[in-house]
Amino acid sequence: PVCRRLIHRLGPTNKRRLCARSMSIDLRSDTVTLPTAEMLKTSMEASLGDDVMGEDKTVLELQEHMADLMGKEAALFVPTGTMANVAAILSHCHTRASEIVVGSTSHIALWEGGGAANLGGVHTRQIIEDEDARMDPNDILDNIFPDTDDHCAKTTLLCLENTQNMLGGVALPPSYMSEMGKLAKEHQIKSHIDGARIFNAAIAQDVSAKELCQDIDSISICFSKGLGAPVGSVLVGDSEFIRLAKRARKRLGGGMRQAGVIASMCLFAAQHNIDRLADDHRRAKMIASELQNAGFVLPRNGQVDTNIVYFGLPEDADISKEEFQLKLETEFQIQLTGGYSKGGELFRLVTHMGIDDEKTERATDGIVQLAKKF
Repeated sequence: PVCRRLIHRLGPTNKRRLCARSMSIDLRSDTVTLPTAEMLKTSMEASLGDDVMGEDKTVLELQEHMADLMGKEAALFVPTGTMANVAAILSHCHTRASEIVVGSTSHIALWEGGGAANLGGVHTRQIIEDEDARMDPNDILDNIFPDTDDHCAKTTLLCLENTQNMLGGVALPPSYMSEMGKLAKEHQIKSHIDGARIFNAAIAQDVSAKELCQDIDSISICFSKGLGAPVGSVLVGDSEFIRLAKRARKRLGGGMRQAGVIASMCLFAAQHNIDRLADDHRRAKMIASELQNAGFVLPRNGQVDTNIVYFGLPEDADISKEEFQLKLETEFQIQLTGGYSKGGELFRLVTHMGIDDEKTERATDGIVQLAKKF
């Protein structure tokens, strides 16, 4: 009823915009989802307090829930995934002259503004991953340095990303995660997972996120991607890690007051929207299969693990990638992103809770039809 009253009050221009939005197919990211009515209702009814003082009951409930869900001692609510990763690095690298080992195509290396170096003075030693998003253990060992060589920063942390965005939403398996965690412990360094989409990785492999990360020291988890919350991330780990991460959060400007307003929606997302990620994976795989059959170029021979699909135009397509992307949006109301790896030849699309079966079919048909014109 409230929504109907609001729509009734909209002028003609805004009504057209609302209609256009409902018709468009936004595959740019799983961050474009809007909170559901049920999610907004929890926000209105949340118990609030001052979270900087540790008094927001809803934030405390969310942190307890996530720590228990991941099998860790404690958790810390933060505004964004980037802040979660930077706070994790600052916590693990609490002393200066530290460095971390990280994948060269990871989110930490590419898409976080160089926060580890700029904000933490932490050097990133970047290792090239294979097409399955794995760093070779021998390459990692070659890049671990103790605190005994004056020429080198001390290696303090090994960072992984699961799922791995830039290589196609790849889900790292439990065996590899365990191997990396144990390798880190064997060499007296910590391990951290950028797990913005860790539940996608778990659902794709039919394991719990707790089992997937059992040998990992800390994990960052994003609520505003596939889980559908409007904002918010969380760090989980042992109590001392979280204590230092909380100090880092303050330095990063992430202390929030009555944060239960948004934490409530994150809690709702964690309680209700994990299992449904399987639908996003199914739809992404359907799109990938149809595109490959139509002659589009897909990395990993078309293998798609989760909700992210990278693809390039068919070799005989006589249209630039920029024009193709523009025509998709103007003629078919399909939005996606382009300019990714392989010389910028790849597009990326991401399925999410705002993309149902009908939109999946329309998106696939539109992409294929447009390519056939050229």
